Amino acid sequence: MINYLFRSLMFVPAHNERLLNSAVKSYADILLLDIEDSVQPSSNKEVARKNIKEYVMDGKFEGKVLFPRVNDRESGELLSDVLELTIEGVAGFMYPKSKTGKDVYFFSKLLETIEYQKNIPIGTFKIIPLIETAAAVLNIQEICTASDRVVAVSFGSEDFISDLQGIHDHDDQSLFTARSLISMGARACNVIPIDTVHVRVHDLEDLEKNIIVAKNLGFEGMLVLNPKELPIIHDYYTPNNREVEDAKEMLKLSEEAKKSGKGVAIMNGKFIGPPMVLKAKSILKKHSLIVAKKE
Repeated sequence: MINYLFRSLMFVPAHNERLLNSAVKSYADILLLDIEDSVQPSSNKEVARKNIKEYVMDGKFEGKVLFPRVNDRESGELLSDVLELTIEGVAGFMYPKSKTGKDVYFFSKLLETIEYQKNIPIGTFKIIPLIETAAAVLNIQEICTASDRVVAVSFGSEDFISDLQGIHDHDDQSLFTARSLISMGARACNVIPIDTVHVRVHDLEDLEKNIIVAKNLGFEGMLVLNPKELPIIHDYYTPNNREVEDAKEMLKLSEEAKKSGKGVAIMNGKFIGPPMVLKAKSILKKHSLIVAKKE
């Protein structure tokens, strides 16, 4: 069972010690310690790996959920990434440029081989594929089911738009179909969908509008570039008091209906069906994780 939150997944260039030290104090749900795109020139990738390993071994990221973003399978860097970072304290990896299920299957098997060689329980390290191309969007269910390690999928909108040869318009209409397909495909496979970064990091009003659209589409959280976005993101992706109390009441009435043999419970004049019960359980699970995180 996965016992961490997916409201905010924040990128941190791992070669930059100033940003790593800032991330140590961050309250993002997941830290994406980057070894890929933001780490340039390529000579800094070894610095990034070394930094992550040292910070983890020194206990600086204690209590944090870490998913380093590794380099893709064509980079020549991937094997070094996973050999060095399949260590205790790392929950899994964000895997970029996941175009098909075969890409994810390959990465899963690579992790399995390394776990076996290091005498680590098979399946320890989870995967978050990054959906960055038109092919990946169309292959979303194949990607989600390629390995039991896949716990979430995330959308990389800028690479997607480039691959599509489209335009990232101000109202994000060019992303709507891709977002819908990613969220729908992930949910169909019981995988958590994570929305793309908000590129206009200083426009918090626009961020709010984007989150509302993403929540309506079924996303569980979003990728983050700037820590100042976290309060708004967490506010929207955290169940409010009313939602929590309604969920508790719904489960209570549903259980009472079962015990009394009524079958279906009624709350505020509405039937409480199985989908509503599942939603209520999901809300309460998220609430309990948030409470535990604050303690």
